[in-house]
Order: sequence, then structure tokens, then C-alpha cells
Amino acid sequence: MPVHLFRKSLLALTIAATTSVAQAESFNRIASFSTTKNLPASVSIQQETSPEIIAASKDGNTLVYSDSPFGAIGFIDISDARTPKALGIVKTAGEPTSVAVGNNYALAAINTSENYLKPNGYLATIQLDNQSIVNRCELGGQPDSIAISKDGKFAAIAIENERDEDLKDGVLPQLPAGWLAIVELKKGVPSCSSLKKVEMTGLANTGADDPEPEFVDFNDNNEIVVTLQENNHLVIVSAETGNILNHFSAGSVDLQNIDTKKDKALDFSGSQTRLREPDTVKWLDNDRFVTANEGDYKGGSRSFTIFHKDGRVLYESGSSFEEQVIMAGHYPDKRSGKKGNEPEGIAIGQYGENKYIFVLSERASVIGVYLDTGDAPKFQQLLPSGIGPESAVTIPSRNLLVSANEKDLIEDKGPRAHVMIYNLSASVPAYPQITSQGSNNNPNSPLIGWGALSGLTAHPLKEGKLYAVNDSFYANQPTVFSIDAKQKPAIITHALPVTRKGKPAEKLDLEGITSDGKDGFWLASEGKTKKEVPHAVHHINSLGEIDQTINFPEELLKNERRFGAEGITLIGDTLWIAIQRPWKDDANNQVKLLAYNLTTASWGAVHYPLDEATQGWVGLSEITYYNNSVYIIERDNQLGENASIKRLYKVSQDELKPASLGNTLPVVSKTLVRDFLPDLKSLNGYVQDKIEGFSIDSSGNGFAVTDNDGVDDSSGETLFFNLGKIHP
Repeated sequence: MPVHLFRKSLLALTIAATTSVAQAESFNRIASFSTTKNLPASVSIQQETSPEIIAASKDGNTLVYSDSPFGAIGFIDISDARTPKALGIVKTAGEPTSVAVGNNYALAAINTSENYLKPNGYLATIQLDNQSIVNRCELGGQPDSIAISKDGKFAAIAIENERDEDLKDGVLPQLPAGWLAIVELKKGVPSCSSLKKVEMTGLANTGADDPEPEFVDFNDNNEIVVTLQENNHLVIVSAETGNILNHFSAGSVDLQNIDTKKDKALDFSGSQTRLREPDTVKWLDNDRFVTANEGDYKGGSRSFTIFHKDGRVLYESGSSFEEQVIMAGHYPDKRSGKKGNEPEGIAIGQYGENKYIFVLSERASVIGVYLDTGDAPKFQQLLPSGIGPESAVTIPSRNLLVSANEKDLIEDKGPRAHVMIYNLSASVPAYPQITSQGSNNNPNSPLIGWGALSGLTAHPLKEGKLYAVNDSFYANQPTVFSIDAKQKPAIITHALPVTRKGKPAEKLDLEGITSDGKDGFWLASEGKTKKEVPHAVHHINSLGEIDQTINFPEELLKNERRFGAEGITLIGDTLWIAIQRPWKDDANNQVKLLAYNLTTASWGAVHYPLDEATQGWVGLSEITYYNNSVYIIERDNQLGENASIKRLYKVSQDELKPASLGNTLPVVSKTLVRDFLPDLKSLNGYVQDKIEGFSIDSSGNGFAVTDNDGVDDSSGETLFFNLGKIHP
């Protein structure tokens, strides 16, 4: 389908996709499996693991994945898909790059290259029943992707012989050239002597003498489609003969309304023309295949494309997939100058009468689900994934989809790598829980980019009307977002820039927001003195302009530590500000609730007692006033299985009797209102550490939101909970 015809209906499809229209069926995540669970007892939990390419046994009960950093093939029992269990690993003498399963065997491509100039590798055959390596075929080059034909007669391996990206800026050519290996299978086991070498030099316009095959896939006719990613080329090969049946350029895409700058702001007014440079490719049927256009050398169109094997482009997504990413708050600004969301993986599955296309975004950490209509695919939903989804496998016989998410942030004390499992059922999508549509719900206006939501407050009179601020991840775009929380998912309807003298306000780290009771807001900014960001409270008018700033007093700042204001609320003529962690003059288990009287311009404080941390630290994230009490989020800085303290407490207004700074502060008492851990586990992913916003609307309904860190070293998931009535 021509791009211009598709774009005509894009906005209409976009709006429909983000509203709560009932669907006949949808996918929802039912389980997550950290690949650390497959580490042997003798191996430290600090060992990096990474599930990259994943496959499933014929009965769909066993998952097999390649783990490059650990040098192993991993196995997972999903006979009970909601409770995946570790089945252990098989160590490989080299780096596994890919794995495929056929009959009772897993075929793993293993890289044993000495260096870029001396690439080498082999094909290992692993028996599923006892996890033993029963065969080994030398490949004579560095392998990447592997696939097995539908009839089990052939395996194809992309011999990439990848380039050194640090050598002369990675410019092609860097010999030796890559090629395609085809090997015959006898009852699932490769016949090493049958290996055919298909040369691919002289085909592409880019780097013709240095092809770098990336990904392979078979159709029912035993035709192999091969992506030459860096060369921006596609090749069709006969598995029977090894003959090249066709080859053609992957072409380029004219992109409109995209963010092209890495600048801590989201601006979707740019345009680019980029080569596709496809990574993963999968056949839709015997004539059509889909590419994920990640880019690697000079390209990256942020899109996916459906090609006919004769070379025609049947459909091009353009920036439409990225628009879905933007609306869900998953857009990775750090990749704006290069490849945006970076679609990397594709999976295809026939579930009953419906054939689905799954598009995996490496940098946005989401999976786009599309229905194959035979023409323009119809967007269905966006699935949350782990960090860096690399591949997926469909198991239609069990209504399952499985993703392998390769990013392991053990060195940064972040989330570990996961395999995630989704189920197709007659239910509405559970994610996203909050999304944006268009400015003021106008479909003709630019999309609202958002992320890193921190503070939350409610309109004093309108039920379900909320406001949120973003933190310093978007340092060049501080914003107040209007939220219609009566919708499901909740919808960000408007973005109000926070400005000084008509320009985006600088040196802010907005962590708290509260209504001034009129048409403006008070904002709490967490200071970072070393970065010249002052600890302060700012007032903005209805236009977002800062018209008053209240700096923290010297009596307070002389005991400063890094962690400052994390929430703000207004009680009468007094602003109450929650400080995240103890400062130098606080006991280790106490933190200040600051009070600033707007009438007398005087400061005071009380002490709030913190729960004891089992790991890391515990601090405050929010404070909000409702019905003669303040409600406070108290959390640890742990995530996943280590998370233990994610709680909502309340303190009676009667106890908020501030003493002057420098004097002994009274200690308030607190009452537990809610444990957020069940909420944070409700989507069956890993537990997020930053539950940061909470407010209660005019009808008494409580709402909470998590901070997704701007999709930087994060899954990008934002959880938004309607907690129902908050009773006194």
C-alpha cells in the first residue's frame, strides 16, 4: 500500500487505538521470568545474563534461549505458563548468537571468532530431552541468525562476519565478507557434510564486496529471505539449490513528525529520509515478508515494512509505529538523533482466524501488535516488555506470545534481563494505563510526548481531573500535564510548558505539584547544588509562567544532602513539602516535612518516621492533603524481587504543628493506608522502584503513578492506578 494512502487514515487509527474501545480479544502479560533464575548455584547472582533469541519446543511447553554474556543456552519450563520454572543451562564453548528448535533438537549458532579478521563458529545440536550436545558442525565464519524450515529438512545460518564499528568509524568494507550457510537436516540433526555456502558479494549498492547477512527465515516453499542489514539489501535464496532467486535494495523512507535531537525534550516536528537497513525479517506467507528497520550503518527508519518477494513495497509504517510509542510514554529521547525507537524484532503468529504481526522496539521496550489484513496492517495494542526486547516466539496452539528481553543492568544496580509471557484472551488490554492523544484532544494537533512523571495533584472541583509534572530527565522541557483520569486508560489531554520570560524554565527538577486553589500551581523542585539547581518552590500562573520563587532558607541548606523536595501540598495558607531523605541534622530514620506559611513567609518543620530499609534506602515520594490528613508515599529504592517498601501512609492534620528550623522538631505518627506492592505486581512484570505520584480527586478517588525514568535504563512502563475511594 503506498505510504501517502496509509498516512491519510493514520490519525483516525491513532485516536481509535488509544481509547478504550472494546476488542474481541487482546494479549496481556501473565508472567515474567528473570534469567538469573537459571544461573547454577555455583555462579554468583552478579553474573550478567541476556536472553537474546528465543524459540519454543513443538508442544509449546519448553522455551530455549541464547545467552551470549554467560555463554550458554537456557531452558524454561512453561507447561504452566503463569508460573515459568528454570530448567537450567547448557554451557557452550563460545558465544551463542541464535537458537532455533525443530523436532526434539535445538540448533544453536556459536561464535568462536578470534577477532574480526579471523571469524569462526560452529553449529551445535542440543537434544531437548537431556540437554546434551549431540552434534557439532564447523561453519568457517561468525554466525548470527539461524532458522529451520517448516518441513524440518533444512537449516539456514547467516554468516555475518561482522565489522569492527570502532575501526575507521565502522566504514565498509571490512573483509572477510559474510555469506549464507544452508545445511540439510536428518531427523532434526544437521548433516555437516551437506553444508552449502551461498556467496552474496556483488549484490548491494552499499558495501557490495562486504555483505553482512543479519537475519534469515523460511517460507513454506523452502525459500529463504536474508537481510543484509548494513548493506540495506534483501536476498531470496532457494534452500534446495542454494541459488539466489531475487535480490533488491531495502530502500529508504521519508519520515515526518519525528524527534531528531537528543536534547532532553520531546519535539516531534522534524523530518528525515533514512535507509531502512532491516534487522529481523519474517515471512507473512509464501509471497510476503515483514522487516523491522532498526538501522545500523547509515540508516534506521523507525518503521516496519511489508515486502513482496518480487521487491515491491506493499506497506510502509513510516512514523506510525513510533507515534504509538510516543502516546504510551515510551519514546526514548536519547535515540532521537539516530534511530528513535529502533524496531529490531518481528514475530508472526496465526491465532485462530487472525494472523498477527508483532513488532519489537529495542529502545522503547514495547511490542506493537498488528492484525494482518492482507493490506495495511491494523494496529491492535501496545504490550509492555522488559528492557530491550530482542526477539519473540509465538505459540498459537496455547494462545501464547513470549518475548526475550536482553538488557541486564546488573552493573548499574538496575533491572535484570527477563523473558516475558503473554496470553491471548477475550479481554481488554491491561496496558497502557495512561496515554496521550493530541493537544486538548484535538486530532489535528501534534502528539503530546511525555515521560518521567513525578508529582501528581487533583483539580479542586472537577472529578477525575488531575495534573502531573515531569522531572529533570526532560530538563529542557519542564511541563505540567493535564490528565483525564475518568477515561480508561487515563488520557493526557494537554501539556503546559513551565516557562521563565517566555522560554522553557531552566535549572528545575520538578518532583511535586499542588493546585493553588485558583488557576495556578505550586511546584516543588528538588535541588542539586553541585549542578547549580536550587532547592526551591515555584508558583506558576495559568499560562505556566513562573511568577514567584521561594528558595530554601540558609538555616535549612547548611545541612543539605542531595535528596530534596519530592512532593508538595497546600493546607490553608501553608505549603507542606516532603523531603525525600534525611539531611545532616536528621536522625537516620527521620525525614522532614517542611512547612512554609505564605502569609508570614516563615519556615518550620516536623519529623516523619521512616520504615527501616532491608536493602538500600527508604524515603518519601509524595505528599497530598485530603479530608484533614496528609497522605504520604514512602518507598525503598529497590525493584524486582528486592522491592519491599512501597506504601501509602497518612498523618492527621492535628499532628502537623511545625517547629522553627534549628529547634527540636516534633515527630508525627503515621497510619498505613495501602501497600502498593500488589498494584505494582498487577501487570506481571518486574516491580518498579519509583512510585512517585499520588493524589485524591474531588470525589475522594485516589490515584497513583510511577516514574518511568524517561525510558532510560528502564522498561519505560508507567503504571497509573485508580485506587477507588479513600476513606478517612
